[in-house]
Amino acid sequence: MSEPDREQQGIEAKARDEDAASDDDDDDDDAASPFDHPAFLPVLLWGLAGWFGYDGWINQDPDMLEHVAFNRWGFGILVVLGAYFTIQSVREMREDREKG
Repeated sequence: MSEPDREQQGIEAKARDEDAASDDDDDDDDAASPFDHPAFLPVLLWGLAGWFGYDGWINQDPDMLEHVAFNRWGFGILVVLGAYFTIQSVREMREDREKG
């Protein structure tokens, strides 16, 4: 076997070892950013649902009245998505808590 082949095999083996070590470390790390938290998406969806609901039913600004149907439909869709992802988030946090 030539010298470049041995060197290439050594580099490949080293890369495989580093990948295996980094995969093991990922499970032990806490959330790297707020975007990784299970409650991020539900909070975002509920906030947007509140905004759409305000514009759809409470706001009496004449410029916004032409968009009432859009805001009401958006509110309904976001409430359904918010409820679904809130349930999923609570389940995920309970599973994490039970695992310890």
